[in-house]
Amino acid sequence: MSTLTATATAPAAATARTFSLTYLAVELRRLLRNRRTVIFTLIMPPVFFLLFGTVDSYKTESVGHANVTAWIMVSMALYGALLATTSGGASVSVERAQGWTRQLRLTPLRPAVYVATKVAVAMVLGLAAVVVTAVVGFPAGASGDTTRIVESLALAWVGSAVFAAFGLFMGYLLPSENVMQILGPVLALLSFAGGLFMPLGDGVFATIAKFVPTYGLAEIVRGPITGGDVSPWAVVNVVAWGAVFVVGAAWRFRKDTARA
Repeated sequence: MSTLTATATAPAAATARTFSLTYLAVELRRLLRNRRTVIFTLIMPPVFFLLFGTVDSYKTESVGHANVTAWIMVSMALYGALLATTSGGASVSVERAQGWTRQLRLTPLRPAVYVATKVAVAMVLGLAAVVVTAVVGFPAGASGDTTRIVESLALAWVGSAVFAAFGLFMGYLLPSENVMQILGPVLALLSFAGGLFMPLGDGVFATIAKFVPTYGLAEIVRGPITGGDVSPWAVVNVVAWGAVFVVGAAWRFRKDTARA
């Protein structure tokens, strides 16, 4: 009898220690039940695009290989992806407050699998934010070289992984159940300061923007449609801030899992 029990439970334990699509689906449903998250990540960016990106003159004015409307659409898609991946990562703050992470430590689930699932959920939500913005943007007047626009949208999704690490870092760092009420305004400020919502031009603000986490992503994501060379500083910016967020998340994660 004991042999049969051990044989039956072994596959379940092994599955719990590896990446599970079932657990991923559970986590995604948990995140989507948060209405505030859905509104901020899937509704606000398209609404902002419709408000600021559909001016008639923008539809005829070109920026490289697309019109201004497409430039704004890509920017808002990136903003939505950043909100989505940050909120997906930062959800660990709520789970820590509710004692969910302590419960998980009593199961065979590996900590690394938990973190990987959080990042995967964040990226799925980020992809949804990009797709929704594009679905609204193209019929509303975004036009140009379709291949280049799609490349920019794909870069917006892939690049938002940096902010999944940011969300994890903040989720472990901030002991607040309302962490996105803090991070939402912070992201908006970083987006303005990093030139995500408007061209930076020259001057002091353009110099300061190069040290803001959103600067590099904004430059790289819009590169295919603007047609200009991406500044090496933009790449350095993304790599440097990505390293900071990953190291910070790993540090806080180890401290959290080491608790009794």
